[in-house]
Amino acid sequence: MVSHTQTFCFVGIEAIPVAVQVKISSGNPTFTIVGLPDKAVGESKERVRAAITSSGLAWPFQKIIVNLAPADLQKEGGHFDLAIALGIMIEIGVLPQELLRDYYAIGELGLDGSINSVNGVISSAINANQKNCGLICPQANGKEAVWSGNPKIIASVSLIELINHLKGEQIIARPDLEAIEEDNFDSYPDLIDVKGQDSAKRALEIAGAGGHNLLMVGHPGTGKSMLASRLISILPKLELMEILEINMIASMSDKIVDGKLLTKRPYREVHHSCSMPAMVGGGVRAKPGEVSLAHRGVLFLDELAEFPRQVLDSLRQPLESGIINISRVNSHITYPANFQLICAMNPCRCGYLGDARRECKRAPICGQEYKSRISGPLLDRIDIVINVSQVDFFGGLNLPIESSRVVRDRVINAREIQNQRYKEFADVDFFGKTNSEVEYKIIEQFCVFEDGAQKILENYAKKTKLSSRSISRILRVARTIADLEGNFKIGSNNLFEAISLRRDI
Repeated sequence: MVSHTQTFCFVGIEAIPVAVQVKISSGNPTFTIVGLPDKAVGESKERVRAAITSSGLAWPFQKIIVNLAPADLQKEGGHFDLAIALGIMIEIGVLPQELLRDYYAIGELGLDGSINSVNGVISSAINANQKNCGLICPQANGKEAVWSGNPKIIASVSLIELINHLKGEQIIARPDLEAIEEDNFDSYPDLIDVKGQDSAKRALEIAGAGGHNLLMVGHPGTGKSMLASRLISILPKLELMEILEINMIASMSDKIVDGKLLTKRPYREVHHSCSMPAMVGGGVRAKPGEVSLAHRGVLFLDELAEFPRQVLDSLRQPLESGIINISRVNSHITYPANFQLICAMNPCRCGYLGDARRECKRAPICGQEYKSRISGPLLDRIDIVINVSQVDFFGGLNLPIESSRVVRDRVINAREIQNQRYKEFADVDFFGKTNSEVEYKIIEQFCVFEDGAQKILENYAKKTKLSSRSISRILRVARTIADLEGNFKIGSNNLFEAISLRRDI
């Protein structure tokens, strides 16, 4: 007889079903796992043996073979322990096969028989639900598993508790579905703290309304980082599907604590010493990188020109497609990476090129060399480029300043206009609902100009020899500005402002 249980392995955030076959036969007492296991899966033999004996069951001193199918798919991680242990208990007659026919199992075993938390539970529960099956998982992961909508979730703290539940001798209550915590905007940094910088705040508002990428160039201490950290405070709340998306990534990265879903937009501030695997994802198991951890949120790169050229150029694909592909010799993994890129940099290496108060001793070569570190194709993917100048700290102390709440209301109204506009294109393959995310062939249909406005763009494009992508970016920004004003047509003023927001660095 061969027992059968089911579990998952993970390729990116996708859960791939794996069949676990266990056969116990007479012969020398050996324990073999086949099916392309890695070292962590190979070590399951010791964890499973200790967990079963610690649960008061007799270990079968016979020939045990465990097959993880499909055999050509690399199996990684310790979450196969529970499915293997259940297969062995079916073989020795502790559990009947019928009880586990409609369940997938995922969990790592402790030597004392405890079932420890693992990554990827949300993806597993969703996949199992699509197959009309339940999921057996660690109790520590139960709260996140129920968010999949799967009605058959068994979250157990130990192997013996799970056995008693399956045999009807004990009842494990289904984890409660906790309410999603409201995103408390009061906890975010507020725009009201930023003194002056009205033009930069306007650019930040436009970027938030249309999901546009933004680059701020300015001398040290002008408030670039301060402005970037406040973008989150003017963005709308996450929708339920967006919450599930970022939590599927967080689950693979061990970022979920106590089963509580992340409900705030991610804000990832990356140091310029970041390596390429840390940025785009990689490592032995190709974990999500910063671009994926910032999915549906903001990725802030301060001191942009200090990043390695190779790391910056690796951002081209996710900025264009909203996904990141990680290719390895034995695997090809895709992670979602739909983020909003916010960058800040100095005008030159010393930071004082063009500053009337301090002199850059190597001008203009210092600035030219510094800016050349950023490739043209990357700059072509940044919709808004602005200069952030010094402000008079002691002047205008009593001028009124808008709070993030006021600006956020305008941003939400503009995004609602975009949601309604693109709703009819729900069957078209695009990954977002903002002007910066939809394909140009879609947004072009809604770029209706007022008299004379189109000629302004044509003349500017010919004079500056803009690429098609740059023209598209200007149109998207102009469309967003018109949305903020509630206008259907793009006016001359909208185009002039959009053009002014693409300055040379």
